[in-house]
Amino acid sequence: MSSPAPGPAPIIVTALFGRADQAAFDALRRAHFPPERNVLAAHLTLFHHLPPSAGPELRRRLTDATRGVRAPVARASGLMSLGRGVAVRIESPGLAAIRRDLCEAFAGSLTPQDAGGWRPHVTVQNKVAPSVARLLLQALSRDFAPREVTISGLACWYYRGGPWEAISRHMFA
Repeated sequence: MSSPAPGPAPIIVTALFGRADQAAFDALRRAHFPPERNVLAAHLTLFHHLPPSAGPELRRRLTDATRGVRAPVARASGLMSLGRGVAVRIESPGLAAIRRDLCEAFAGSLTPQDAGGWRPHVTVQNKVAPSVARLLLQALSRDFAPREVTISGLACWYYRGGPWEAISRHMFA
């Protein structure tokens, strides 16, 4: 397998979870995500595809949004069907406000997916038959209880077709 090409690539922006929440979401992915497709840690995507030219301004804005700022309150509020998968819905008005500010700043650079409505979630299963996804949704629903989750920071990643390449991390106070 060849290594990814260096240089510019689309940028992904995610929220970072606290250790315990990251471990819990990763465990769900290991248990339910098709293993051959599970090449990433559990994540909450804010933007799927920003142009590489946005990098310096994006990093500055993420630093401004996090440095000395208390982490936004967040909650795993429920489960959601993805049709061919299952996700944990995340609610965070503070994180949504950060994303709105970034949407305004990069409005001319957003893909239709990023410009459209945002449904914050952590995917725990994807790319399976709808019947398999429905069974998992039913099984997880039996024991699911809404709970607070810790958002520890924001991160930027290059997307080069495989596992993501870290660019920067911006931690809340």
